[in-house]
Amino acid sequence: MTVKKKVPFVTFRTRVRDDSIEGPNPYRWKDRTSDDYFSGKRIILFSLPGAFTPTCSTLQLPDFEMLYDEFVKEGIDAIYCVSVNDAFVMNAWGKALGLQKVQLIPDGSGEFTRKMGMLVAKDNLGFGMRSWRYAAVINNGVVEQCFEENGFCDNCEADPYGVSSPQNVLETLRAAKAVTAA
Repeated sequence: MTVKKKVPFVTFRTRVRDDSIEGPNPYRWKDRTSDDYFSGKRIILFSLPGAFTPTCSTLQLPDFEMLYDEFVKEGIDAIYCVSVNDAFVMNAWGKALGLQKVQLIPDGSGEFTRKMGMLVAKDNLGFGMRSWRYAAVINNGVVEQCFEENGFCDNCEADPYGVSSPQNVLETLRAAKAVTAA
């Protein structure tokens, strides 16, 4: 991922709640674009290999949710989690974790992840093509800072986690703010 690079323009196929739809699945399709998510705001985007997977579900996503208000204090308008999973899986995952603040972005076909240069094969785990784990500060659609885990490669034997942790991203934002204030 390249700093000062504009995020790719893609259309994300999402599902949104619609109270006019009866039954157990009151959702409809809604297309949202990169501009809808990234234009005119400073956000944290983080990506991970998959919904419901151990590190993603027990550490990374819950910790971004828990630290959300701390990120807002550092000038962040929103936090998004993107994964190469479809809208149904992402909605179920958000519901299972009780998310209130972090928004999930389904990248079912992996188009956004591929155009970000972060698509890797995870065939060794039976996942197929997925995202490498990373986080980024994106300001008005342009990558301001990136936090990419080490070892980027197809079929990586390890699942590195630390560089893209919310704690590391938050510490980096705070340090940059302190330097600017000095």
